[in-house]
Amino acid sequence: MIFSKHRNLTRWIIVIASFGIISLILWNTYVFFQKFKAEERTKMEIWATAQTEYLKIVYDAPINENINSNINVNLDLMWKILGSNTTTPLVIVDDNLNILTYNNIGKNKYKDSVYVSKVEDSIYVYDNLKSLIRQFESENTPIKIENQNQTIYYGNSPLLNKLKYYPLALLLIIFLFAAVVYFFYKSSKIATQNKLWSGMAKETAHQIGTPLSSLIGWTEILKTENVSPDYITEIEKDISRLQTITERFSKIGSLPTLEKADIVQETIESYDYLKARSSDLIAFELKAPDKAIYVQLNKQLFSWTIENLVKNAIDAMKGKGKLSIEISELENNVKIQITDTGKGLSKKQFKTIFEPGYTTKKRGWGLGLSLAKRIIEEFHNGKIKVLHSEVNKGTTMQIELKLV
Repeated sequence: MIFSKHRNLTRWIIVIASFGIISLILWNTYVFFQKFKAEERTKMEIWATAQTEYLKIVYDAPINENINSNINVNLDLMWKILGSNTTTPLVIVDDNLNILTYNNIGKNKYKDSVYVSKVEDSIYVYDNLKSLIRQFESENTPIKIENQNQTIYYGNSPLLNKLKYYPLALLLIIFLFAAVVYFFYKSSKIATQNKLWSGMAKETAHQIGTPLSSLIGWTEILKTENVSPDYITEIEKDISRLQTITERFSKIGSLPTLEKADIVQETIESYDYLKARSSDLIAFELKAPDKAIYVQLNKQLFSWTIENLVKNAIDAMKGKGKLSIEISELENNVKIQITDTGKGLSKKQFKTIFEPGYTTKKRGWGLGLSLAKRIIEEFHNGKIKVLHSEVNKGTTMQIELKLV
């Protein structure tokens, strides 16, 4: 109990610590993104200032042979600043939203006001520069070029766009890693449970075997005594039954061997056995073909499955009602349907009833249907499911196996 509490505490510590680390990474990424975005904004403001100064020099002081050397220096500086932007895409428009120029969008041409790309590796490829401007406006606040009646619309650089989606990629990686860990843990847990199932089944078979051998010996002794043969016959039936149970547990604890068998005959034998030992208040009905239907089968485990389904049906009817078993052959498989007139199931119970430990009975371990599912699906590569059920009307269970 103490170990279990510490184990749960450790799990919670790991979960909380993981959540804290992920939150810290995402927050730092967000802060870095905002800082990087602010730096790009500053660069674009410097670029806009350089554009303003350049236009002033060009229009206010035309260059000629006697140009002042300071103007030349300023022009060189402006050209360096304007040429330094090689990543951030931008479009410059006038006050009437007429496109004047653009940068880092690729070498393009205009054709009937439609933007056409001529460069395959252009940073942005759009059918219409107007839509590009609208996107830029949603990404960043436009920058006004003072005294020139011009506005710069700029978008995020490719690096900033990659950084923008980095948290999503990180979350996806974390999710995939968590999924792998979960499925590994789940598989490991299932493998451990299967080992436990196998160990318990083998140990049960071993424990039953010892008194069973003793009972067989006592039966032989009783035969030499003055005992009614009817009594001995009944004892031998019970011994045979115990031997069958021992074989079932022995086989469920390991991979059972399958052999070609007539499923109609095996089902009828299980049906006759259960009918003879059930209440007269249960109306049994069997619908089966008159011919043999062969499948790969482990007889002991299949009869165990039929018994579990029939007993569950009888319990659902509280010992009174109608129970029918129908066998039908299709093109590639055979179906066995077991129908009762019991209390029925809700749709949300269709799958949960096959989970180990699930039971609607006051007494019971909830292992019968989980065993049946394992026998049919894992050992026989078949299918078992709730075909149909209505509350207070009844349930139909179906087993499906491949023909040979």
